[in-house]
Amino acid sequence: MAGDQWIVGPSETGLRLDKFLAAPNRLDSRGRAGAAIEKGQVYLNDVEMASTDGARRLVAGDAVRVWRDRPGSARRAPRAETGDLGIVFEDSALIVLNKPAGLLSVPLERKAGASSVYDQLEEYFRSQGKRKPFVVHRIDRDTSGLVLFARDARTQAALKAQFRRREPERVYWAVVYGHPDPARGTWRDHLVWDTKALIQKETSPRDPQGTEAVCEYVVLERFHETSLVEVRLHTGKRNQIRIQARLRGHTLVGERRYAFGPDTLRPIAFARQALHAHRLAFRHPEDGRLLRFEAPPPADLAALIARLRA
Repeated sequence: MAGDQWIVGPSETGLRLDKFLAAPNRLDSRGRAGAAIEKGQVYLNDVEMASTDGARRLVAGDAVRVWRDRPGSARRAPRAETGDLGIVFEDSALIVLNKPAGLLSVPLERKAGASSVYDQLEEYFRSQGKRKPFVVHRIDRDTSGLVLFARDARTQAALKAQFRRREPERVYWAVVYGHPDPARGTWRDHLVWDTKALIQKETSPRDPQGTEAVCEYVVLERFHETSLVEVRLHTGKRNQIRIQARLRGHTLVGERRYAFGPDTLRPIAFARQALHAHRLAFRHPEDGRLLRFEAPPPADLAALIARLRA
């Protein structure tokens, strides 16, 4: 790995990472140190530091490296520059956004005129004199959270290949009716997309049109009649979490499309399905480093959770 490296001495044990880097013989200022950490240019023992790692305490023998000209060196766009786009991370190859509920990931013919993240990104790129974005994956219109786009076809192909190999980490938070039992496990189904009804349906493993849908779940918190569940996708089928939860009698709060069958619990008012793409991790296609992002629950979902706790 290229860049400048320093070894932490015994007298520097307990020093903050950003203060260590701010020394005159290193980056010479706290501002430069913070900017380097923010851009993903700082490594501790060859592990890339996140923007929140400036306060990390060092111990003697730690190797601190700054790689200023690392390929694809990222900048985290200031909120003032990105407005409502919700950009979490961007560099010369890709861009990660925190999509609000109610906004399409990409335009749909059957919903002509509806705004999408793709449309907003296209305008954002145009203002920079750049080409159109390239879709890597998408989340449902009324699902909030992290979504990934590429800046060029080569990056798109490399990222899509990771998704086909089921390598990226995709973790969602959902509020469901009932209490899944056991509290941790795997949901495995065969699903087929109904092109007329535009919904996923359960089908036989022998159905040539069907595909396997797999995810792991764990109950994070139990409420009186509902649960907060974390779901880790292994496959990425359309509406997968929504249908798999419903098939087990744990309809998402606010669900309207996959709400068939009898419900014995009192409906809870919520304007959308209570589903949020909370965590996304993947390898950068240019240098293979691991990128990992988390988006906290948006205001509406946080308020729902607080209401259920009360």
